[in-house]
Amino acid sequence: MTVKVLLADDQALLRATFRILIDSCPDMDVVGEASDGAEALELARAHRPDVVLMDIRMPGTDGLSGTAAICADPELSATRVLILTTFETEDYVAQALRAGASGFLGKDVTADALLAGIRTVASGEALLSPGATRTLITRFLTSPAPGTQLAPPERLADLTGREREVMALAAEGKSNTEIAELLVVSPLTVRTHIHRAMTKLNARDRAQLVVIAYQTGLVQV
Repeated sequence: MTVKVLLADDQALLRATFRILIDSCPDMDVVGEASDGAEALELARAHRPDVVLMDIRMPGTDGLSGTAAICADPELSATRVLILTTFETEDYVAQALRAGASGFLGKDVTADALLAGIRTVASGEALLSPGATRTLITRFLTSPAPGTQLAPPERLADLTGREREVMALAAEGKSNTEIAELLVVSPLTVRTHIHRAMTKLNARDRAQLVVIAYQTGLVQV
């Protein structure tokens, strides 16, 4: 299956570089290029990409607004947003995750890591760079955004004990394999629990599951 990628960045040269890199992979195809968030939404509706590689700082409609619009569109429920930014803008990244982004990468990422990140997000997994994830979560995701509230603990009422346990371990940054080793079960079983929790909580993907885990207090800082 070919992963369809939409590029959203105001720098034409950077988009061209990404296009050459991504199109060189037989399992990926760039279906469009946007210069701001509004154009990204328009092209996403036209091409239904699997992944939108989204810059945050763009003139006009920025990447945060573009991410929120894409993730809020029910017709784009299968589209994942991967934020490409710098770790100095952690607050922006946190806002993007709240809006539904599936993860983020730094702009100093290697070519191999970028391609691997796109594949990871396309598969429905979250991509939260290890170097900044815990700081990001503890500083921002456990505090409500202006005008919003944290998710109530009652939101977890429909989860089984094992689903809560797996969700908590995932929120701590552990992979399915690591969780399986800790709980002495198969990675497939862990994946099943993760997907059941996502379904019950109406989470787009693993990234949103992590956000909910911290905001409901399932995982303490």
